[in-house]
Order: sequence, then C-alpha cells, then structure tokens
Amino acid sequence: MFGRIADIGHNDGGSGPWRVGVLFSRSGFMALIEETQFRGTMIAIDEINQAGGINGREVVPEVWDPQSDNSLFRAYARRLLAESGVKTIFGCYTSSSRKAVLPIVERLNGLLWYPTLYEGFEFSPNIIYTGAAPNQNSLSLFHYLAANYGSRFYFVGSDYVYPRESNRIMRQLVEQNGGEVVGEMYVSLNARREEFYPILRDIRGVRPDVIFSTVVGTPTVYLYQTYADFGFNPATTPIASLTTTEAEISAMGYDVGEGHITAAPYFEGIGGSSGTDFVSRYKKMYGDSERTNMCVEAAYFQVKLFAKALEQVNTLDPDVLRPVVLGTTVDAPQGPVTINPSCGHANVWSRVGRCRGNGTFSIVYQSSSEVTADPFLIGRPRMA
Repeated sequence: MFGRIADIGHNDGGSGPWRVGVLFSRSGFMALIEETQFRGTMIAIDEINQAGGINGREVVPEVWDPQSDNSLFRAYARRLLAESGVKTIFGCYTSSSRKAVLPIVERLNGLLWYPTLYEGFEFSPNIIYTGAAPNQNSLSLFHYLAANYGSRFYFVGSDYVYPRESNRIMRQLVEQNGGEVVGEMYVSLNARREEFYPILRDIRGVRPDVIFSTVVGTPTVYLYQTYADFGFNPATTPIASLTTTEAEISAMGYDVGEGHITAAPYFEGIGGSSGTDFVSRYKKMYGDSERTNMCVEAAYFQVKLFAKALEQVNTLDPDVLRPVVLGTTVDAPQGPVTINPSCGHANVWSRVGRCRGNGTFSIVYQSSSEVTADPFLIGRPRMA
C-alpha cells in the first residue's frame, strides 16, 4: 500500500529513487498522536508514487520508530543523515524531540520537516515548520475563552519545554488583559491517571473559569477522564487546549470529550474538495471509525509541499531545495497554506472548535484566510 521501506543506502542518485527519512514514534506514550503523523506522511508518499513519483522517480521512505525516546530520535536522525545519506527527514512531535534532533540536522546539513504546533521563538535554516505558531492558535483561543467563559485560568501541562513556554505566553495574554492564572501544575510525560487526582482536587477548590491544558500523548486521555470522574461540567469550566485532537478524543471516549475546546488550523470535516478527499482517503485506508486531525493533516500537506519544490529543483540538496520551498503554496485540506519566506514557518489557518458528542468539532471561530506565521510574536507588544 505504501511502497517499500528503504534499505540503508545513498540518497540522491541520478535516476534512482528519492530516499527520505520518516521519524515518528509508533510505540511508547506518544504513539497515540505520532502514529497519525506517520500515516499522513505515508499516505502522501503513496499518492505521489501512484501518480508517477517526482520527475519519474519514486519516493522511498526509510522509517524508524524512536519509541517516544529522545535519545532514539537523536540516534536515528544521525543514522539517517550520516550513514544512509538521507537529506530530508519528516518527523518529530514533541519540542523536546525536535530540539534533540536539531543540532544533528544543522551539523550534517539535513532538512527536517516538522508537522506539529509548537511554542515558537525558534528559527533554523534546516527546519521547515508546518504546525501552528502561537500567533496562529494561542491568540485566537485566549480571546474566545475570555469572551465566552471568563479570565480566571488554571494551567495543566506535561513537564517539558512546549507546555512551559506555551503557558508563559498564555499567562502573559491573560495578565495583560486583566485576567488571573489561579494555578499551574505539571505532570510527567508518561503520567499515570492518579497523577491528575490532586490537580483536579485543587481545581475544584480554586474554581477557575477555564482549564488550559498543554498535556500531550496518552496522559491527555487520563486528564479528561479524571475531569469527567470528578463531575466537572465543560459547559461552565471547559478544558481548552492547543494539543487535544480527534485522536485523543477517540481514545478518551466521545462522551468524555464532548463540550471541550481546541484551537487548531484543521479539524476533520472542514475545507473544500481537498479536505473531503483527504478524509475519504484516510478512512478508506484505516477504517470509517478513524478520524483525521491537525497533526496528520500537517504531516500530509508538508510532503506535498516537499514534492512541489523538489519537482522544480530535482535535487535533495537542502541548500538548493529550501530556497524554493520558501514561498511555496499548496492546497492543503485546511485551505491554502504557504511557507512564509521570512521565517520558514507555514502560514496556516486559525480555528477554534468545540467537541461534539460524535468526536468531531464544531467550528466556533475561524480566520478569513491563512494567518501569517509570526513565531517571535513581533506583531504584538513585546513579552518579557
């Protein structure tokens, strides 16, 4: 279905296949979401190959499972670039895994395509960032929550760089607009259900208007299920997130997820014919009960961006390929997406959705077009 997985070999032969690396966890505590990114990547590669490849040459992925372990992300990135001769890698979900891979990609001059929302405040000439930056999700989420629920926020996050930095940004949004952060707690990346019990007891005591979650992976399921077990009501005190997708909702149970809020460039069911076709292909391949999400969508469209640029330059040399990627537009399932030439981040759409009882999201806010990526929040007053 996806073509063959590449043997270790050299990358850019004159007429051989285009060899690329694929680096997503298919086991461990991050597999819940990274498996969908793997699927999106492979669906796009399969579509490209079925259409004749790129300039008549097949795209052949070399796939590694880092098992939610940053040391394995580092080891496999080094193997791909230094031993296999791969120049392009599609991979990473967490910011900690991206930061683990970053120095290797820069030192060996590879090109990492990163399909995940993140905390911003980073630039690398060796990364194309295709997930949302804070100005594309945090700002719209805050304004929607403050207008509809109130300005007393409680933060719950996984304990690594992305949640802490995202909470820093959200805290400043809250406080600059006259609100208050009434609590901030973190759990381990592989947190068990019982780690959330004291947090929910504290939330019950301080009674915030909104719970802002930056919990990722399987622990997301435990947070929402514990919330339901404690009898909280999302109509009055919802969990709002930048990271909770249709995948986590399916895992926790539709009844548990109903009424909670997520900001994302993409939700299943939006978009025109491109979005409809994408969902149909995904379900045909993985089953009608499987849902797309913002992470699988970004993983999918970034491969299409890669192919569009590669067709023009006919080389995987990052020094030649990347300048052509910058400014390239693709008709993604979320709508038109362009790589901002000033920062290497995607100009993606801004949307806020409320989860329905069937595991899909109703859109309660949507930008009128793609939002220009501003990963350093230059367009807003400086945040200390």
